[in-house]
Amino acid sequence: MRYRTLGKHGPRSSVVGFGAMTLAPGTYGSVTESEAEETFLAALDAGYTLIDTADIYGGDGASERLIGRVLGARRDDVVLATKFGGNQDERGVLIPGLGRPDHVRRALDASLSRLRTDRVDLYYLHRLDPTTPVEDTVGALAELVGAGKIRHIGLSEVSTRTLRRAHAVHPVTALQTEYSPFNRGPEKEIIPVCEELGVAFVAYSPLGRGILGGTVRGDADLEGSDWRRGNPRFQGDNLARNVSLADSVATLAAGHGVTTAQLALAWLLHRGTFPIPGTRRAANARANATAADLDLDASAFERLEELVPPGAAAGEQGNASYMANIDTA
Repeated sequence: MRYRTLGKHGPRSSVVGFGAMTLAPGTYGSVTESEAEETFLAALDAGYTLIDTADIYGGDGASERLIGRVLGARRDDVVLATKFGGNQDERGVLIPGLGRPDHVRRALDASLSRLRTDRVDLYYLHRLDPTTPVEDTVGALAELVGAGKIRHIGLSEVSTRTLRRAHAVHPVTALQTEYSPFNRGPEKEIIPVCEELGVAFVAYSPLGRGILGGTVRGDADLEGSDWRRGNPRFQGDNLARNVSLADSVATLAAGHGVTTAQLALAWLLHRGTFPIPGTRRAANARANATAADLDLDASAFERLEELVPPGAAAGEQGNASYMANIDTA
């Protein structure tokens, strides 16, 4: 594993982080507590220090609770990141008011309790609250930085305009957005602005939500409760097209002696981002970590971009309700 500073003034962390949504059952199907614990311990042992979770993972903070229980004496060895403000109603609509200062403080205290810690190293606004000026939300976060309850501020899925407004109130350390060979939209505006402001870009779902990890070949590979069943990229002809794209990347990866996932992660590292792949399997966590140490020629990345150019993936990033919760103004 390699390590570098998260953004211009952030903490030093592993260049590949661990996305802990998969440690809780729900979004990506089932996982037992023992499987989740084994996977998380494997990630820690493999050198991951950037650990990313959220208060909604597992529906009731299950991911945070497992992390808090398992970390124990290793708490100071990691950059612990969590998020607030992503709760949705039964229709998938973002609940209003989650960016209000009073909610920010309550949400943090609840996360600290579940994580069994006195501070969060990186605290993200999960989704922009359209009913609250981002300046008010970041102002509350800045007060929590001053109180020592959080070390750094992060934003997730926001526009360049929102990022600039937030950054003017208090320096933003990291911005998190979906980014992978299948989702290259951030290259147009948000990544250049992050570079301008010295904000680390954290890439979630860096393996195309599993397609580039080789775990999804067809509808039968998704459990009935799996969130991806409602995602346009995993439906019908779209899924077949995207699996075909992944197969072409797999052929390229095999020619370089690596897996498809390792090549995709190495490409993201080559672009200066911090990918945070998630997995329910300890072996995958170990394999993903090795992407940080690969020494691939730039031609491999150029060929990857030829195989999967911007817009090649079939289907939208998410369904209508999902996309409505993303700040694109």
